Amino acid sequence: MSSAKRKLKKIFSRSTLVLLTILLLFLVDVLLVYGVIIAVELVLEYILPDAATVWIQIGVTVIVWFFVFTTVLNIVSRDMVPEAKITWLLCVVCLSLFGVMIYAIFSVNRPSKSDQKLYRAVEKELRRFHVRELRHAAVSSALGDWAQVSEALYHTDYTAVLHGGTKTEFFGSGEGFFLRLKEDLKRAEKYIFLEYFIFERGKMWDEILAILLQKVKEGVEVRVLYDDIGCMGKLRLGYAASLRKQGINCRVFNCFVPVVSNIHNNRDHRKIAVIDGKIGYTGGINIADEYINETHPFGHWKDSAVRLEGRGVKTLSLMFLQLFSIECKHAEDFSAYIPKEYEDFGDQGYVQAYGDGPRPMYKRDVGENVYLNIINGAKKYVWITTPYLIIDYRLREALIRAAERGVDVRLITPHIPDKKVVFALTRSNYLTLIRGGVKIYEYMPGFVHAKHFLADDEAGVVGTINLDYRSFLHHFECAVFMYGTQALAQMKQDFLETFAVSALQTEEDAKKSVISRLVCNIAKVFAPLF
Repeated sequence: MSSAKRKLKKIFSRSTLVLLTILLLFLVDVLLVYGVIIAVELVLEYILPDAATVWIQIGVTVIVWFFVFTTVLNIVSRDMVPEAKITWLLCVVCLSLFGVMIYAIFSVNRPSKSDQKLYRAVEKELRRFHVRELRHAAVSSALGDWAQVSEALYHTDYTAVLHGGTKTEFFGSGEGFFLRLKEDLKRAEKYIFLEYFIFERGKMWDEILAILLQKVKEGVEVRVLYDDIGCMGKLRLGYAASLRKQGINCRVFNCFVPVVSNIHNNRDHRKIAVIDGKIGYTGGINIADEYINETHPFGHWKDSAVRLEGRGVKTLSLMFLQLFSIECKHAEDFSAYIPKEYEDFGDQGYVQAYGDGPRPMYKRDVGENVYLNIINGAKKYVWITTPYLIIDYRLREALIRAAERGVDVRLITPHIPDKKVVFALTRSNYLTLIRGGVKIYEYMPGFVHAKHFLADDEAGVVGTINLDYRSFLHHFECAVFMYGTQALAQMKQDFLETFAVSALQTEEDAKKSVISRLVCNIAKVFAPLF
């Protein structure tokens, strides 16, 4: 395809049209509001004598400032991260009524009454399994100093139950993950669940799809859930319907509708594969060819995933059924998909899968809180990989405080970016962290998309949760907290190999031009909103 054709395809792509539609609808809303205000002023000026014009203007000003003042009070008292409050306050104070409108439209994500009723029904179904796992406190005591991380997680996500006897395997590349996943899919006997942010036609998806279609012929139930925005430009419109015709129960999460709302910000960023309820995967790897290095848009693609086998898969199954039921608008009976018995793999450590997402589905910032608890609990070292480093004050200070108390704090970020603006924001955090004693490495061969933590050879996390506001505030995410598992030893070896091909950043590397710092500072103000 020629360069000109690629540009035309990008210009007229569905994602571009969606963005233009949202902007157009927003402009229409603004014009309607301001049109009504102007029309009222003209009518009053026509009806009332000329001497009253000044009083009309004063009255309109008082009304506008009343809305501004009450909106400011609402922002200050609202349960919201401080960085987001600052952004909204600047927006309202600087833009007056226009800012109030932006805040009213984009800051609130309140589901409809029917959706809230469905959420409650799904939550009720999930809590049935939560009640059965009251032994959690007794099990978590085996984690020693890390028990508090597990307990805090259990009390913020009622599906996040700690399990022993679960076999784990860590993958430091998409290639290894892909081979193992295909093997497990071929052995499926009852059902297969796949939930991914991105599916894209190519070697990876075509081979998986061929296996799924064969399994459908064998009588295996196959369900697929993908994100609408995530797959824009990668799957054609109506692709889910074509899969359903072939026997795959496919749903599209949060389909774009032409409405100006913050709900479009809530994406399904999870990556979950479940086979028969006994084998499960999660991590950073989507179903597209760059993730297995069949294509190289940003150099070598570095990613990670973890495979669970045994009782610990239960929470991954429940998380999938949770969003699938919501997308189907029906709260089904989950018990049919939860095995009554699991193979016990003995002393394999402990695993605790968990989910995170926007409110009202989740009451706390689960993903960020787990990361904070691991950083605060580390005594020897905490090593982290992340594609994006757009962090708030709490996380930045936790990293620096850990380094100050003698913990070896290391971060691995990409050297070749997938998004230049986001990469500039990532690098803008380097200087403060480096001066605070945090070591930052850039992966020289290409792009790091992996999201995992390792602390003191004892505890770690593998999942989908980036160190940025999108993952912490807006997306539906998932991960697995592990203690004493085989996967942690495999993860450590992968870290050591990755450090060997990464470049340690210095203060000189982190210093930027005045213009670059200005652009990054402006972008940071709006980062919590997007």
